[in-house]
Amino acid sequence: MAAFKAWVIEKAEGGQTLALRDVEPSELMDGEVTVRVSHSGLNYKDGLAMTGRMPVVRRFPMIPGIDFAGTVETSGHPAYKPGDAVVLTGWGVGETHLGGLAQVARVRGDWLVPLPEGLTPARAMAVGTAGYTAMLSVLALERHGLTPESGPALVTGAAGGVGSVAVALLERAGWHVVAATGRGDEADYLKELGAAEILEREALAGEPRPLAKERWAAGIDAVGGRVLANALAMTKGGGAIAACGNAGGMDLPSSVAPFILRGVSLLGINSVTTPLEPRRAAWARLARDLDLALLDRMTTTIPLEEAGARAEALLAGKVRGRTIVAMA
Repeated sequence: MAAFKAWVIEKAEGGQTLALRDVEPSELMDGEVTVRVSHSGLNYKDGLAMTGRMPVVRRFPMIPGIDFAGTVETSGHPAYKPGDAVVLTGWGVGETHLGGLAQVARVRGDWLVPLPEGLTPARAMAVGTAGYTAMLSVLALERHGLTPESGPALVTGAAGGVGSVAVALLERAGWHVVAATGRGDEADYLKELGAAEILEREALAGEPRPLAKERWAAGIDAVGGRVLANALAMTKGGGAIAACGNAGGMDLPSSVAPFILRGVSLLGINSVTTPLEPRRAAWARLARDLDLALLDRMTTTIPLEEAGARAEALLAGKVRGRTIVAMA
């Protein structure tokens, strides 16, 4: 196998460096399956890794990219053979194991899932980690017994990757979706995805009260911090919020009041190490339920060369929906 192009993060005295360079196959880490990557996603965690804003990367050098889709080139795993189309999200790829912002990846076979029927590799990465996380959140709310008849559903960070897919999925399932965003100019975009109401982020950004007026029965929160605390305080009795992100901070300045006085539940979503069967079930549900025309409208495609600059824009909140990176 010849050398291939990849973004590489190196540790330096002043922090870290990021460069697009040639990588030799001998530099890849151990794994039973080598994949020719066709597409990767650009996620919030990738932005943090590539800019060094948070200590996401735990070994150097590192190829960032927490997800990818492509075709198996070589395999020592019984479930996969050369030519199989596969998808990977999570498992520390792009953090502790060389990731997907590269033309080639080598990983453990148990981390892969077959490309879901009905999705192309490009559309699988338009879904990517963000959309997969959104679906895990929807499934968690459903397991909690919540339905559209329970009341409205809140989505925070609604114009971002997780939020955009969450709005589309919830609307498709029949929910009245309240989309919270700090980008008022994205109102038309969010309504196109299925939002019934647009809520300015400031309504959730103030000092949290223990309890506030009940407004929604369910929620998917990709922000954390005060936004999550206020969302919990406004959740109806017996409702639940699925927490899946920390774009607004790692802290949770809440109280026990929503939990012990209204029976509200906080559902944690871990998309990184989901076992294989629930992982495949989530992907199958995405392929079945997600409106592909809407998915296309929320997606921007860039070449591998532009991923570094795009990471900065992503963290600055200037990127709408999903960004996929095409390797060719």
